[in-house]
Amino acid sequence: MALLTRAQIDEALTGLPGWRFERDGLVKLFTFDGFPEAVAFVNRLVPGSEAADHHPDLAISYRRVTVMFTTHSEGGVTNRDIDGAHLADQCA
Repeated sequence: MALLTRAQIDEALTGLPGWRFERDGLVKLFTFDGFPEAVAFVNRLVPGSEAADHHPDLAISYRRVTVMFTTHSEGGVTNRDIDGAHLADQCA
């Protein structure tokens, strides 16, 4: 899987509101009504991530979930990360 250029990443981000490029990955902070809703979001993200065999880095802090997609094996952002960001938005 080929790494995307910064221009390709920026173009993809135009269709991903709230996402940003940071530390070789795509990052978004999701905020929910409370902790149970934050955990439920993560649980909704699991099946699609498993099916794609591409898993985000997650940080849960009460009602906030930070999601980061990066392709560790490639050392940056690939199309798999763009797909993962879309999946996370759908699950939210």
